[in-house]
Amino acid sequence: MARTTAAKKAKGKAKTKTVPFDPAQTLDTPEAIAEYLTAALETGDASFIARSIGTAAKAFGMSEIARKSGLSRENLYRSLSGETKVELETVVRAISALGVQLAAKPKAA
Repeated sequence: MARTTAAKKAKGKAKTKTVPFDPAQTLDTPEAIAEYLTAALETGDASFIARSIGTAAKAFGMSEIARKSGLSRENLYRSLSGETKVELETVVRAISALGVQLAAKPKAA
């Protein structure tokens, strides 16, 4: 009987709806993009870095990044998917189109 009462109580509760987190929704300023890409670069994982640049490009608008970088949207989607090795020129052009720049700093000891 206790089981039936618990089941009835559970039915009356509203379920919480969740949605997948999309980091592109938080990348709305050059400062946010720079911070996001800096964190990605610090991982040293080339695939993750490429995907992060792709996420930032999607947030900014892939068509706009393609126009500003002189690269095709298809090339950007493919190169920044994290599934292929991206050329440095593509990275530099995409990052420049995002309004941020790469910077080198000494590694922490």
